[in-house]
Amino acid sequence: MSYLKHYLSFAFLLVSTSIFAQQDLKASYNYGKSVAVFGGSVSVIPESEVAKNMWKEKLGMTVTNFGVGGAGFSSLQGKSLQQQVDEAGVFDIYILWASTNDYTNKREIGSYTDYSEFDGFDEEKLVTQAGGINYCIKKIYEINPKAQIYFFTSSKAFNDRGAYDPFTENGMAEHVNMQKKICQLHGIPYLDQFTLGGYNTYNKDLYYTDPIHMNEAGYKKIGELQVAFLAFPD
Repeated sequence: MSYLKHYLSFAFLLVSTSIFAQQDLKASYNYGKSVAVFGGSVSVIPESEVAKNMWKEKLGMTVTNFGVGGAGFSSLQGKSLQQQVDEAGVFDIYILWASTNDYTNKREIGSYTDYSEFDGFDEEKLVTQAGGINYCIKKIYEINPKAQIYFFTSSKAFNDRGAYDPFTENGMAEHVNMQKKICQLHGIPYLDQFTLGGYNTYNKDLYYTDPIHMNEAGYKKIGELQVAFLAFPD
């Protein structure tokens, strides 16, 4: 609940008043940083530039996209985030923007210990979402030991009930819970877009072009939360 109050109140002030004007956001530790973004289509479709342009305008960031449509964390899912991270160079900030693809394509969630020091970095676990996330985090720190990693959880989708109902057995919320658990293990700040995004069956037609992908209005809505999070993630 503290995360909810923090991000919602910050986002409200950010867009509704002049308190957090451009000069005030320059106080952010992340102002002017270089950012690499990894993910599936939700991280890289043209509409996503609405959100990323907000990062650039409000936080002075430079943004490089590595995301690929159809990608997930599992090594079995498209040009996975594992492969994307392998191709990355040195940036100040690395954003792992979770897609819906691991859930939609029924990739195994796995355990938070997959591909970690707890299992001796078992490469057979790279097929799970959890193993893929742990791989990405480990690889980023190998590329840049001083890296700041942030995690955007999967957002709600409306292609089936499990993609938006957090109480559906074997629904996407279970993938999201594992994403957060791994972030907690490694001390990675995360933005719970599944919970905080504010999308539901009543307003989805305003913010989505199809059951999975947001339109420009949807990215503006999520972009406000992302700016608040990236400005003051602690």
